[in-house]
Amino acid sequence: MVPPYFHGRGDRKMKKNKGMILAFSLPLTFALIIMYLYPVARTILMSFFKIESVTASVSSWSFNGFENYAKIYGSATFQDSLKNMGLIWLIGGIITLCLALLFAVILTSGVRFKKFFRAAIYLPNVISAVALATMWVQYVYSNDYGMLNKLLEFFGLDGVKWLSSDMKFWAMLFAYIFGAVGYYMLIFISGIERIPSDLYEAATIDGANKVQQFFKLTLPLLKGIIKTNITFYSVHTTAFFLWTKMFSPVGTEASTIVPVVYLYDTVFGSMGSTARDAGAGAAVGVTLTLIIILVYFVMNRVLKDDDLEF
Repeated sequence: MVPPYFHGRGDRKMKKNKGMILAFSLPLTFALIIMYLYPVARTILMSFFKIESVTASVSSWSFNGFENYAKIYGSATFQDSLKNMGLIWLIGGIITLCLALLFAVILTSGVRFKKFFRAAIYLPNVISAVALATMWVQYVYSNDYGMLNKLLEFFGLDGVKWLSSDMKFWAMLFAYIFGAVGYYMLIFISGIERIPSDLYEAATIDGANKVQQFFKLTLPLLKGIIKTNITFYSVHTTAFFLWTKMFSPVGTEASTIVPVVYLYDTVFGSMGSTARDAGAGAAVGVTLTLIIILVYFVMNRVLKDDDLEF
């Protein structure tokens, strides 16, 4: 039987620990409210008001209900931006994640110089996105001295205007994929390396070849990693700002505009227009947030990994 004084000491120690936990958690909770919850709540609220500037006082806000949402959804420019973002997410996502998974499988299969190839594929993520985009625009896609046109000329073919209005979006998307593959490859590698080698040995003994092992073993056990990568790629797609600005530096173009660029132009004005509408910009931000939440919940329903064990 435990003496009563031990219970008293334990209760005092528990109360002391609770007090320390509360003391350490309060600053974090306060910072979360100030840095995240308040801006989110304010943005949602702003989307229902007519507001000229983000710095306008609350007393100058004019309630207009869902007019901001009607305005942006009825805008042809915003519709173009949604279409471009959808193509970046769907086509770009399929190519990026498939290449990342392919490289991850190859580099975890015992290939020689895997550390070198892993670093080489990831290298574009170390380079500044501005420098990377400039490299593609100036040294790969240039009509006069771009690497691609020089390669076509070497084979006796005519050069292509990669940065024309018809080709610019696909040129931008290809350049973005080049820079993004390495990031998602490392996440896939971390998932593959967590799979016990005993499972592959058992599959080999049972007569499964490498392709069968991939589809019957590796892929099902990577459902959680695939879900994570799709969610990350979706977030990065909604924040697709810099690449558009680098490929269309003079003014916003329908072929490259994405919602976050439309948001920027709406809130701060665009070339040739000084009109500003922070309320409509807030409606764009809320829309993008809802898209991310929708993708996340769909991924949770489609890619269920609760029955998987590592």
